[in-house]
Amino acid sequence: MRQRDDMTFPFEEYSRRLGDLRRRMADRLLDAVVITDPENLMYLTDYQTTGYSFFQALVVPLEDEPFMITRAMEESNVHARTWVELTRPYPDTGDAIQSLMQSLREFGLHTKDVGYERNSYYFPAYHQDYIHSAFREGRLLDCFGIVEEGRVTKSPAEIDIMRKAARATEVGMQAGIEASAAGVTENEIAAEISAAMFRAGGEFPAVMPYVTSGPRSMIGHATWEGRVVQPGEHVFLEVGGCFRRYHTAMMRTIVLDDLSRSMIVAQERMKLALAEVEAAIRPGLTVSDADNIVRGIITDNGVQGQLITRSGYSIGIAFPPSWDEGYILSLNQGNPAILREGMTFHIIPWMWGVDGDKTVGISDTIHVTADGCESFFTLDQDFTRKPQHAAERAPDDLEDEPTPIRPEVA
Repeated sequence: MRQRDDMTFPFEEYSRRLGDLRRRMADRLLDAVVITDPENLMYLTDYQTTGYSFFQALVVPLEDEPFMITRAMEESNVHARTWVELTRPYPDTGDAIQSLMQSLREFGLHTKDVGYERNSYYFPAYHQDYIHSAFREGRLLDCFGIVEEGRVTKSPAEIDIMRKAARATEVGMQAGIEASAAGVTENEIAAEISAAMFRAGGEFPAVMPYVTSGPRSMIGHATWEGRVVQPGEHVFLEVGGCFRRYHTAMMRTIVLDDLSRSMIVAQERMKLALAEVEAAIRPGLTVSDADNIVRGIITDNGVQGQLITRSGYSIGIAFPPSWDEGYILSLNQGNPAILREGMTFHIIPWMWGVDGDKTVGISDTIHVTADGCESFFTLDQDFTRKPQHAAERAPDDLEDEPTPIRPEVA
């Protein structure tokens, strides 16, 4: 390992992660592992690139020096960002899996028990078929999750990085709230969110902000499409800020009218769900118990709103197409996994279908502490009310609505 002091974390953090991985490898009787998931590569080495659609892998032997297989163009990222010294790049005209196989043979691993991430997005079936047909002298074994066992709990250094992501999230959300008004397009709101996040030091997130208004809020995972926000409608925002690939996320709702009884009920149910689950979260609580707290409160609402998804998910390192680590751990019914200190979750007691035609949300990102949990955020949770009655605004005014001024970000 090449010691350096210009990575996201101190060198000792990566040394610890590698040592923990090797202990898990020894427990599973593996001589080496082939890691292909972009988030896992980042976690272990600080390696990142937007070119992860091309095959890339970190091979970690139980005892010898790790090495990386990358497209030749991406090799510079290994040298510029990581502690890894050994690389075996392949050209665009080359064969990535053949390069991997040649490297396994070069380092004496072709007769060993080698783990690979069978469920990795970026180790597709045709590549897996190829390596299975070529790896004849040793054994290939599925080791999916072996890195995630370390990722699911964050170190104090990781929590500090997530606080920087939270700053970008909050600044972006505040900009989106300020930009939301009748006559403004969803695109303009999204632009204000994005500009504010980036000015605050945020980096490109795994998912750009979700911005929907009025009836479009009922479309799952919809985002801006140029629609003009109308008087009296609501705007639903979900923003994920990013710093060094670590994310935090939040939902907020803006109402361009006085709050109806239904909206008041929805707001108070979601705030209560967050307050109750966060009061209960501590090491040892089961995932199912946490989900049941949120789900029970949201279900008993009287305004038709439903929680149609999990009530939260692990969040941390992410590349597109998703900012969550929910495949590692989600707050779901019937899951007996227990919470541990250092886990981080986006808790989402959102409500789909309030009055049958509105989706609204208030959410929080928290980290589990030794005896409870703490939020990464300080932004107010209440719906933002911007009442504007029809008598106060003539229809012709909507055509002349100026583009919102981008907020200044400290």
